[in-house]
Amino acid sequence: MKQLLLNFFATIGMIGMVTAQGYTTPDTNSTFTLDDLVSASPSSISVSGTTYTLVEDLTISASDTFNISEDVTLEIGADILITIYGVFNVNADNAVFTAIDITAPYDGFRFQEFSDITIQNATIQYGGGLRVLTETFTIDNCLITNNVSGVSTGGVIGVSRGKPQITNNTIIFNQTTAIGSGATNQVSPYIFNNYIEGNNQDNSNRPQINLGPTLEDPTQIIQNTIKGDRSLSQVGGISVSDLISAGSVNAVIDDNIITDNRYGIVIQSNNVSAFIRNNVIEDNNTQNNPNLGGSGISLVAALEGNVIVASGNEIRRNLWGITLQGESMINLGDDVDNVGQNVFSENGNGGVTYALYNNTDNPLTAMHNCWDEINVPNTLADAEAVIVHQNDIGTLGLVTFDPVNCGFLSVDELAYNEMAIYPNPTSGQFSLTNNTLFNQMNVYSIDGKLIMQKTLQSGSNDLYLDLNTGLYLLEFNGLNAKSTKKLVIK
Repeated sequence: MKQLLLNFFATIGMIGMVTAQGYTTPDTNSTFTLDDLVSASPSSISVSGTTYTLVEDLTISASDTFNISEDVTLEIGADILITIYGVFNVNADNAVFTAIDITAPYDGFRFQEFSDITIQNATIQYGGGLRVLTETFTIDNCLITNNVSGVSTGGVIGVSRGKPQITNNTIIFNQTTAIGSGATNQVSPYIFNNYIEGNNQDNSNRPQINLGPTLEDPTQIIQNTIKGDRSLSQVGGISVSDLISAGSVNAVIDDNIITDNRYGIVIQSNNVSAFIRNNVIEDNNTQNNPNLGGSGISLVAALEGNVIVASGNEIRRNLWGITLQGESMINLGDDVDNVGQNVFSENGNGGVTYALYNNTDNPLTAMHNCWDEINVPNTLADAEAVIVHQNDIGTLGLVTFDPVNCGFLSVDELAYNEMAIYPNPTSGQFSLTNNTLFNQMNVYSIDGKLIMQKTLQSGSNDLYLDLNTGLYLLEFNGLNAKSTKKLVIK
């Protein structure tokens, strides 16, 4: 009898622990697939064809690995939590994580500190988000949509430490912000080439990307599209801020398209080193209250000394162009290292145009910029008319904006800016309007594979692309012009 009991306990140790709360893997350096989990705990997870159903909490222990390498659907019960202490690797072509009942979301995924997480090509929907407590986290080419506030409350992807990699994803219409971190968590995510739209459906006073203090290595927000839902009046575009002076802000915000939010970019901290370059920041005015927001770029600091360099940005049709408050500072162009070449157009409220409002006592350099794109070439008087500084209110800092420059705006650039794709996202049918430059369009997958080519006519083009859901790159080619836009198929 004693030997039978010993054998029984040994068997329990090999297969893990099944409790009323769910299944925990045995922590024996084991690797599990979904089929392995069905065998180990049929009361927790079942299978029918390629659809698996999880009805109890699942925990992957620290020395164990959970792999999903085949195209499957995992349906998850209401309030169920998946917790990873070990390794979680999703590399199938199309894995789907969803709720059994979309009106009863699961709690989400909790990735514990020291876990190792790689998620690729997945759809994650109708859950409570991803709470990322580990430094080793990569999510790439995924669709993350219709999630709610669950295990992750600060963002559908809530990051906490290290340099998480968030690349090539479509993050749309979630209840919470798209990507967030806590006010005291020092974390520097790499956020590259994502399509982000309509997040924070709760309409709380948070932007779609809402990050706190960073590591010494910078947070990098590069080549993303951050598009708002114009029915939401409280939701901004990007904030990288240290609101309680828990550390510092080091950031690179380059080559993004930020449109239709309450505001574009906010940096609020007393210790900042940041670059803001080559962003298109347009129509961020959804609240339509200039006393509460609406800036293309807003900078706030209580102390002098921040180093923020901005160049090559296109800032149009916001309630304010760039605003500075407190003791904030910015370099918008000089004769040393910053070329300037920021473009302003139609930013204003109350019938007054405001390209730059220096509501501080600090002097600013803002040379080599185009202050009124509609009326090129600009004169110094044109610039003075849209800048608020010492010449308007004696207690404000002086803005040095001589020389002005709109010469870098070529005819091709102006024509390209007029070309529009609508609707985007689309189910496949869309229109390309105001095309004056391009005669061919190449469609690429996000990993650079050429999928198809289309011939374009001058003017308007009605197009249909039979593509799977995801993010695609449209390369436009003409006789002397070439450019790229993003298209989202929903």
